[in-house]
Amino acid sequence: MTVITLGVAFYIYQRGFYNPNKTDVTRRVLSGPDYDPYHDKMVSTIESALKIPFEEVYTQSYDKKRLFGRLYIQDEKKPFHIQFNGYKGNGVRDFSGGMQLALSTGGNVLLVDQRCHGRSDGHNITFGVKERRDVVTWIDYIRNRFGDVKVYLEGVSMGAATVLMAADLGIEEKNVRGIIADCPFSSPFGIVSTVADRELKIKYITYPFIFVAALVFGHFNIFASSALKAVRNSKIPVLLIHGTADKYVPFEMSEAVYEANKNTVTLVPVEGAPHGLSYIKDEKTYKEAFEEFLKRTGGGE
Repeated sequence: MTVITLGVAFYIYQRGFYNPNKTDVTRRVLSGPDYDPYHDKMVSTIESALKIPFEEVYTQSYDKKRLFGRLYIQDEKKPFHIQFNGYKGNGVRDFSGGMQLALSTGGNVLLVDQRCHGRSDGHNITFGVKERRDVVTWIDYIRNRFGDVKVYLEGVSMGAATVLMAADLGIEEKNVRGIIADCPFSSPFGIVSTVADRELKIKYITYPFIFVAALVFGHFNIFASSALKAVRNSKIPVLLIHGTADKYVPFEMSEAVYEANKNTVTLVPVEGAPHGLSYIKDEKTYKEAFEEFLKRTGGGE
């Protein structure tokens, strides 16, 4: 392996896979032409979420990382919604709306900071490859503490892909009633290569370096799992919600996941919503889809 290959791969690793995770991003909302019209609502949603009391909880990942979550308990007999943040975000920022929506249905929420994010350990982001195993760890935490309760897995962006990728890890045996995925990517390599094509404007040439960056510096195989593969082989009901104006994770990626298993997957487009802002853009459509899915899968009132 040449020095040039390793050099380019290290650059890609630093740009895409490494997260120093030293800054609190809770109030750092997205900005730019697509997001500025929603700035005030994003801020107010986060501030209202921060006022809700929670219990700090921790668990240990399979590879000995300390993982952090915020636990909101209303009724221990009601479903538990385990929610996972997106790329370089944290739980309370990325799920401030989704957390309050889940609580409004009477359920309980475990709002997770994914590994390498927020108050959880780690620096190497693996786009769901290792994170999907943390999903199982958090399910076991809830079941060990509260018994055989109903569980819903929910995520946004990378978190959405993470919970989908956990679908083939035997979670159907752990009373997981459904997965709600907001703007997921279809595979780790798919999203990294898409972003590389868009930002570096050198299509195809970067692909071998992406693989090397993940394997040598990130210590994972970027082809080890995908949402497409996991959903195709799963019987767990899935609700996909995706903004049609998403310029980061193409809407077509959710369409591909839907096509992989139409028997279990429902796709709800949110017209005009940018990446990760379907709830903010159209709360009514989002809430109706969320509540209907819970009722259909046994988690509603």
